[in-house]
Amino acid sequence: METNRAFPLNAYFDENHVNAATVERYGGGHINETYLVTLPDGKYILQKLNTYVFKHPEDVMDNMVKICDFLHNCVAARGGDVHRELLNVVYTKDGRHSVVTEDGGFWRMTEFIDHTKTYDVIETPEMFEECAVAFGSFQNELANFPAATLKETIPDFHNTPDRYRQFEEAVAENKADRLSSVAEEIAFVQAHRPVCNKLMDLLHAGDLPLRVTHNDTKLSNILYDTQTNKPVCVIDLDTTMPGLVAYDFGDAIRGGAGTAAEDEKDIEKVGVNFDLFDAFTKGFLSTVGGSLTELEKDTLPDGAILMTLECGIRFLTDYLNGDVYFRTAYPEHNLVRAHNMFKMVTEMEANRDKLDAIIRKYK
Repeated sequence: METNRAFPLNAYFDENHVNAATVERYGGGHINETYLVTLPDGKYILQKLNTYVFKHPEDVMDNMVKICDFLHNCVAARGGDVHRELLNVVYTKDGRHSVVTEDGGFWRMTEFIDHTKTYDVIETPEMFEECAVAFGSFQNELANFPAATLKETIPDFHNTPDRYRQFEEAVAENKADRLSSVAEEIAFVQAHRPVCNKLMDLLHAGDLPLRVTHNDTKLSNILYDTQTNKPVCVIDLDTTMPGLVAYDFGDAIRGGAGTAAEDEKDIEKVGVNFDLFDAFTKGFLSTVGGSLTELEKDTLPDGAILMTLECGIRFLTDYLNGDVYFRTAYPEHNLVRAHNMFKMVTEMEANRDKLDAIIRKYK
C-alpha cells in the first residue's frame, strides 16, 4: 500500500487526520483511479481523474458542483437525506473543489455513502425497472436545471452525425486495409445516415429541449441500499452535460436490454429483450414522464436505436482504423461488437410498433 504522502490528503485534513488515515483502492471503474479514505470519524472517496479522457477536468468539477448544489436543494426541499441521495463534494481547507498535485494529477474528494452496494448484471426485469426509476428521478429533479450552463466534458460525445463523419473518414483512409472485408457493414451504416441525423435535427429545430443528461446510464452507476435493496443515489457524474433525454434512455436500453454480451461471437444469441425494454420504460416514465414533452416520449425508441447504432458505428470505425481506441482481445473483436450492435438495431427497427406500444402504455 502506498503511503498517505502519495495522496493529497493534506489539502483536506490536518496533520493528525492525515497520519490516522488509511487509503486503499476501491471499486471497479476503468477510467479514474478511485480510493477509499478511512478516518476515525468518517469515510471519503478520493479520485484521480483521467486527464487523457477528460482534457479539461476543471469543467468536470464545475459541472459536478453545479449539479450537486442544485440536487442538494431539491432533496432538502422534499425532506430527503442529503448525505445519502446525492454526491457531496468535499472541499479543501482553502475552499477548492479539487487539487492539482506537483506531478499534474487532478484529484477530488466526495463523502462516502455507507451501507450501499452496486450491481453489474441485471438479474430480473424488476431490477431493471428500479434502475430506470433511479435514472428517471435523476432526470426529473434536474428538469428545471439550465442545461445550457453546463460544459461538454467530452465534446460531441453523442453527436451521431459527427460519429458518421468519422466513419466516412475511416472508410476513405482505410488505414488498416480492411475495407474489402466489410462492404456489407459499410452499406448498413450508410443506409442509416438519416437515423444518425434525426434527433439532432429535431434539437436544432427547437422541437426537442436540451436537458441535463447523465450519459452513462448503466446499472453499476447506481448505489443500492444494502438493507432495502432500493436505489439510493446516482453516481459517476463525469459525463453529465447538455443532451437529449433519449440519449440516457437509449444508452440504458443498449447496455441493459440486450440478450447477450456486446462481444458475443454467436450472432444468433444477440437480440433485444422486450420484457426488459418494457420494465425500463415503466420505471423511467413513472418518475420523469411528467417532465417530458410528448415528442420526447415518442422519440425514446429513437434514442434506443440511435445509441445502439452509434456504438456500432464507433466499433466499425475503430476496426477500419486498426483498433486504436477500444481495447481488443483478437483482430475481429471490434467487428464482432459492431455486428452485435447492428443486429440489435435491426431487431428494434423491425419491432418499432411494439416499442411504440410500450411507450404509449406508460406515458
